[in-house]
Amino acid sequence: MAYRLTIEPLGETVEVDDGQTILDAALRKGIYLPHACCHGLCATCKIDVLEGEVDHGDASSFALMDFERDEGKTLACCATLQSDVVISAEVEADPDAQSIPVLDFVGKVSRLETLTPTIKGVFIELEQPLHFQAGQYVNLAIPGEHFARPFSLANAPGGSSIELNVRIVPGGAGTGYVHNRLQVGDTVRLSGPYGRFFVRKSAQLPTIFMAGGSGLSSPRSMIHELLKERCAQPITLVYGQRTKDELYYHEEFLALAQQNPTFTYVPALSHEPQDSGWSGFRGFVHQAAQAHFNGDFRGHKAYLCGPPLMIDACITTLMQGRLFERDIYTEKFISSADAQQARSPLFKNV
Repeated sequence: MAYRLTIEPLGETVEVDDGQTILDAALRKGIYLPHACCHGLCATCKIDVLEGEVDHGDASSFALMDFERDEGKTLACCATLQSDVVISAEVEADPDAQSIPVLDFVGKVSRLETLTPTIKGVFIELEQPLHFQAGQYVNLAIPGEHFARPFSLANAPGGSSIELNVRIVPGGAGTGYVHNRLQVGDTVRLSGPYGRFFVRKSAQLPTIFMAGGSGLSSPRSMIHELLKERCAQPITLVYGQRTKDELYYHEEFLALAQQNPTFTYVPALSHEPQDSGWSGFRGFVHQAAQAHFNGDFRGHKAYLCGPPLMIDACITTLMQGRLFERDIYTEKFISSADAQQARSPLFKNV
């Protein structure tokens, strides 16, 4: 049985299927509600129920306390409707955000490429084009499991061919499937696009991308789109890995920097052997950025994507260099294990 969900202050009405969460129903209508972990643990998606009845689902008693439930609050990622419901959510308007409904897709693996010893490139041909904003991600269904895993889109928007860059996580069911079981020709199922990570083009400001590990995926998509659109503002990519054999798409970015006077590429290696002949920066991403910009980041927009510790170090460095929350955007994938640490202590909205 379907119920009607009204989302205030937007005044939008959404049909919600039996057992479908409030968050999923909204996203599939193209309405963004703030969220992060999607496990009922981080409380980012907390909303007010103004009218009607909901089932709180698997919401953690820490993320949604008993007194909050009594006050009519719930978590959109877990809550399902028991009647027609009216909710109030903090939905911030963004002039650069596109309203793209989440859809389900079927595709076939066309190519698998070993990008580094720990990162695999997965190329998928979808049965229909996927419209997304550069920087967004998809949820890839894991066969034989009742869950999906999020992976950023590494290609620029346009068409039905997509690329995912997947780093193996020891013991990880999702990354283990991709690295050990997935084969060329396999059929895959995914949904998307998801996420609020995209370039604020209307700001018309120089852009800094800071990435580590497989966090390069989203910045690569965004950079390719900006260069394709002949963006006139300076673009800088600061990308860090431990050693040179993990530094993937290195030659591609060197070539892009030669071909595009507005694009600068700053690779950084933190654990490269001293006798390897590496002539680039030695150290971490935040240190490389600090050195390149002489510790002054004013007048930029910064986009951070990578491990949580890297992101927090970059946030601290950017703020010390007089760039503040309104100009810093991050993307973190949150597992159920680390959802309690979903937000940087320096931010109220990230």
